[in-house]
Amino acid sequence: MDEAAVDAAMREWIEKAVIGLNLCPFAKAVYVKNQVRIVVSRAPHLDGLLEELDRELDFLAAADPAAVDTTLLVHPTLLADFLDFNDFLQIAEAAVGEHGLEGVIQIASFHPRFQFEGTAPDDIGNFTNRAPFPTLHLLRESSIERAVAAFPEAETIFERNIETLRRLGETGWAALWRRGDD
Repeated sequence: MDEAAVDAAMREWIEKAVIGLNLCPFAKAVYVKNQVRIVVSRAPHLDGLLEELDRELDFLAAADPAAVDTTLLVHPTLLADFLDFNDFLQIAEAAVGEHGLEGVIQIASFHPRFQFEGTAPDDIGNFTNRAPFPTLHLLRESSIERAVAAFPEAETIFERNIETLRRLGETGWAALWRRGDD
């Protein structure tokens, strides 16, 4: 896939799942204001991806939040195995600390085969964190704090999302991705 196709697939996922199913009640505001930066990595190996993460952490920390509030660092081919992705996530989170950004930026993770601990691989609840490609979502903690303050009972979002997906079911999830001519 070329960069434009990866970007388009990520935007479709944001629009149909993240915003469309309201999996993140905070996403729409920054997305419609074009404050979501999507960076498609072409790093040939994990060291290169880590270097890109370093650049994106520095970029996001320095950027005006009104221009770029959050970054999705996406790699369409590396880390296809979820367990490898999880291992890399630990390195990525350590990089936040190495940049002196603990309490400033945090990382959320999304993966095509995301699986919560203690769930079966096909559990529909896992789809709350399933994206088209392995993705590191770099979030400003100040933005999270503002969003949580504005959203009553933010701690219930996770449970609500799983319930939404259970109601939708696998058939409903698959229907989200069908084109009009299918």
